[in-house]
Amino acid sequence: MTVSDQLTDALSKAAAAVEDTMTVLLTPPDPAAPRLWQAMRYASLSGGKRLRPFFVLQAAEMCGVSGEPALRAAAAVEMVHAYSLAHDDLPAMDDDELRRGQPTVHRQFDEATAILAGDALQTLAFEVLADPATHPEAQVRSALVAALARASGAAGMAGGQMLDLSAAGTDWDAASVNQLQSLKTAAMFAVACESGAILGQASAEQRTALKAFGVNFGLAFQITDDLLDATGDAEQAGKAVGKDAAQGKATLVELEGVDGAREIAARFCHNAVESLDLYGDKADLLREVTRRIADRRA
Repeated sequence: MTVSDQLTDALSKAAAAVEDTMTVLLTPPDPAAPRLWQAMRYASLSGGKRLRPFFVLQAAEMCGVSGEPALRAAAAVEMVHAYSLAHDDLPAMDDDELRRGQPTVHRQFDEATAILAGDALQTLAFEVLADPATHPEAQVRSALVAALARASGAAGMAGGQMLDLSAAGTDWDAASVNQLQSLKTAAMFAVACESGAILGQASAEQRTALKAFGVNFGLAFQITDDLLDATGDAEQAGKAVGKDAAQGKATLVELEGVDGAREIAARFCHNAVESLDLYGDKADLLREVTRRIADRRA
């Protein structure tokens, strides 16, 4: 089996395993607000690449951890990602009606429910990480909580979204766009990789290398996402396209053109792969998923 085939198989198995874990965590026996839980499941169990949880599982395995601890940490990261999408799609933010080929949460339910579903997914993620079922050592659980909080808060994803909202119609340069995308997108990929290292109680050098991989991969991923918005179609992307230009958003595609943005994405992919040297053959699947990102079409 080629490395490409191994990656395809690993992505499929990881997605299914994380989906099963999330389904259990999102199905309480006697919910007080069943419509809220329904919306939470809709927001988080409606498909997607599951790349962030895949990175958690891969990084954890590379650091000697597998099974329930890794799956729970992966589920927590994906819940935060799902919450961010539910909120980003709201009329007050990106005002999207389609996500992963389906109506967005606020279109399927209503705006208030979408807000509460996102809030509840975020808090459930931290509840999962704080549970001894994720790791028997409190210090490890605390480190997982702290890392995800930093990556998703004002110094990470939420801060990046604020910069993105304020960027429309302003004269941004490439360095400013890179900072925005480092916070909005790359921080969550970085914490996915870092979480695996934390679970495995890896060395500082190992943890730094995995985090660097996540940052560079995330930056390349965001550029290819912007390229899809500029050159793709809605059916292919599973969401509306052409919105960045219409809203005057700051992207490297706008600043550097399609070819220039692709070159920058390729450099980030190179940096991501280079950061994995410490892990040798154990990182082959992460190298392969990075090689695929340059050819991303959906």
